[in-house]
Amino acid sequence: MVILLYRWVYIAILPCLLTAKTNDSVRFHPFYVSVIEINHNAKDQILEVSCKIFTDDFEKTLEQQAKTKIDLSDQKEKSNTDKLIADYIPRHLQLKVDGRAVNMQFIGSEKENEATWSYFQVNQVSSLKKIEITSDLLYQSFDSQINIIHVTVNGNTQSTKLSRPDIHASFEF
Repeated sequence: MVILLYRWVYIAILPCLLTAKTNDSVRFHPFYVSVIEINHNAKDQILEVSCKIFTDDFEKTLEQQAKTKIDLSDQKEKSNTDKLIADYIPRHLQLKVDGRAVNMQFIGSEKENEATWSYFQVNQVSSLKKIEITSDLLYQSFDSQINIIHVTVNGNTQSTKLSRPDIHASFEF
């Protein structure tokens, strides 16, 4: 009985051991997800946009775009990687506020544990009743990519999930 239990534990743990690498920057995870948070700051009339993406997945996607090795942890390359992020995200995440397409201004990025945050803002958004989002972040790299979206306006939060092939979401407040 004990041998059977150990055999099941071994079978359950073996795939994790095979995919684990000694290099901390390369880790296996069984799902591909990003979180997009959009907050309307009525006082400053700004739409604050934050994207949280697994760093290894983001590096793979940016490498495909740049055709070179990317290390989002390398502070010496931060200005170059920020340029790639500032280019990639707006091409794969577009917003319309009350039917009007808006441009996101890149603020910066930071690595937090296994994820990379990137920050954008849209200026001169005094109010909003409807926001339309088109997102295919990382879809070209991962067929099972999921983008979770949270939108907060006047303290009210609405959320949705987009997964391939879905790329559109709309929220009314």
